[in-house]
This record gives sequence, C-alpha cells and structure tokens, in this order.
Amino acid sequence: MKKTASIALHIPVLSVTLFALSSLALAQHTMQPAGQESQSNLVQIVREATKQYLDINNAIAAGYGPFLGCVSGSDHGAMGIHYVNPSLLNGTIDATHPQALIYEPSNRQMKLVGVEFITDATTWLKQNAGPPVLEGQVFLLVDSPNRFNIPSFFELHVWAWRDNPQGSFVDWNDDVSCAH
Repeated sequence: MKKTASIALHIPVLSVTLFALSSLALAQHTMQPAGQESQSNLVQIVREATKQYLDINNAIAAGYGPFLGCVSGSDHGAMGIHYVNPSLLNGTIDATHPQALIYEPSNRQMKLVGVEFITDATTWLKQNAGPPVLEGQVFLLVDSPNRFNIPSFFELHVWAWRDNPQGSFVDWNDDVSCAH
C-alpha cells in the first residue's frame, strides 16, 4: 500500500518533467539549421505581415510602443528594443499579429529586425494543456521572477528581418546590438 501511494505521489512530478523535456526536445527538433531559416513558412508569414513596420512611425501609429529599452545578453548577442502593442496581449496567438516588434537602434534610426509573440502563461494554461505552438515552433516559458519583473509568460522570437546565426527562433541574436 505504501509503495502504491509513493508511486502515485511521483506520477505528477514525473508527468511535468516528461512534459518539460518533450517540449524542449520538440523545440530543438523544430529549429531549422542555419542557412534554411529564410525558407521557414513562419518567417515568410511574419515578413509579409510586418513589412509596413519597417517604418517605425507606422508601428507607433498602429499602437506599438517601446518597452524597457534595449535588451542585450549578459554574455553575447542582443534582442533590441521591443515595441509592444498592449491591445494584442489578449491571450490569442496569430502569426500575422505579433505582440512585439523588435528594433535595433542604429545611426539614429530604428531598424526592424524581428518580432516576438507573447502570451501570459497562467491565462494560456487555463485553456490549453501545453505551451503555444505557431507554425510548428514551440514557445518558451519565461518563469517568474524574471529580469523583466513581470508574471510568467510564453514567448517566441522570429528573426524575420535580420538573420540570426543561431537560428530564426532563438532568443538572442549575435548580429543585433544595443551599442548604438
């Protein structure tokens, strides 16, 4: 009886662990090797949907605004400045409407380099059994506490306008800088 109770207590922990590992494996499996990112359906969808935001004035007019300044990695790469549209933080994921546009400051201009899809983790998990998946790409969980001082969220970066040597869906991009 005690062995059965002990096993029953470990099943939820084992389930969560297997889910986390399978999500990580799926995320790594679905990343494309360098050089093939431009062929990704999601990258193409994002480019088509965001080309009007190459001009940052169009992004601002559409409701996007800067959030937290330029984000750079502690040991390599950067993300840039995230322009977030609060009206899109509604728990839905749509490849043609990213919640954040990412700009790199360069020579007193803002260059669109990518996007980020974002959804609140608690809200998402109330209605879904696992992380969001968009065109085969599994979102990453950013738990709380985090460097942004916001609640846990799922996110997916898409480097649609700047190649990323590590892959189109990797958070940090060594070819993006906050130096300017």
